Amino acid sequence: MKKIKAIYATTILLIMILSTLAVCSSSSTINHEEELIFKEEHSPLASRHFNQIPRHLVLIYDGGAHRSIRWDSKHFAPYVSADVNGETDWLFDGFLFLEIKDGQGRGFASGYEKMPARKTEWENLLHNYFSKGNAIHALNEQIGNIRKDSNGNKGFTKRKIVLSLPEPIPGQVDWGTLDGRPLLFSNKKDRLDACKWYINYAEELFQNANFENVELVGFYWLAEEATNSRDLAMDVASYIYSKKYDFYWIPYFNSDGYSEWEKLGFNAVYYQPNYFFNESVPYERLQETCNRARKFQMNLEIEFDERALKNNKNWGYRLHDYLDVFERNGVFDSLKVAYYQGGDAFYRLSHSKEPADVELHQRLIQLITKNKE
Repeated sequence: MKKIKAIYATTILLIMILSTLAVCSSSSTINHEEELIFKEEHSPLASRHFNQIPRHLVLIYDGGAHRSIRWDSKHFAPYVSADVNGETDWLFDGFLFLEIKDGQGRGFASGYEKMPARKTEWENLLHNYFSKGNAIHALNEQIGNIRKDSNGNKGFTKRKIVLSLPEPIPGQVDWGTLDGRPLLFSNKKDRLDACKWYINYAEELFQNANFENVELVGFYWLAEEATNSRDLAMDVASYIYSKKYDFYWIPYFNSDGYSEWEKLGFNAVYYQPNYFFNESVPYERLQETCNRARKFQMNLEIEFDERALKNNKNWGYRLHDYLDVFERNGVFDSLKVAYYQGGDAFYRLSHSKEPADVELHQRLIQLITKNKE
């Protein structure tokens, strides 16, 4: 009997130990899961999109006279593909073409220049994007070059193009004429008509180009705050949606209206942490941005520029901070990511021989190629 009791007691003890271990293991799993605040592999409001939203959207600033970068096919090469484990792999699946000013005194949104851009500047911007050998044509060409290789079509889908839409700045009186009448931007209808004209013209230029490797999927509202857009953005959105495009927006941290993006009419939205640009901005800003993105169902933006390079400011550590925090929160698994790179910092990283730059570039490549649709 004592032997039976001893066996029984031992059995009970083993059960208790195993139960404790199971609880500890379960707790460990829960704690790990809790670190990932983005757990579901879907984009916010995915069912409300007219096109697939790019998983990795890179910003290409081009069109102003102050720009010195020539966006030809060679310059696009490191954005289109990379060698990964001995094979060519596709990189960014989305390209946002945008410009904030013409470089000659006129701005495409409020706050950049004293004088607002006119119809002629809006038109010249589009002509730049659709000029042969530059911008979209050059990107399309470089993609075609890769597709000619033996494995060039493996996993290929058309790269997605998003075009910036200038802000019709309130109060402007010299924008120009439309259908024989001068537009006055104190009038909401005139502001909307200017946007419709731009969208129609961009669509016409894109269709006439007959690109084989890229597709137009949306328009981007250049104004990063809602201050001048509250009575207009929804009407612009309705027109964009009637044409089966998506309406993109990337408000800055604490931007006026950032949490109201859905009410404003946007359906593809990224939130800026604004951490990279000033060393006084604390590391905690990145987690706070993730928390807000989760709360308000927004995607996120990574930010860096040429100061990330070793021989410049050596701020590569700040870009690593973005990647660390975003990985820890499951951003790359669950959300779409936009990449602000200043002028062409990604290109510069790809051509740098500095070990720190090579490491940073390789980390970006691994994240982009690993996390695809």
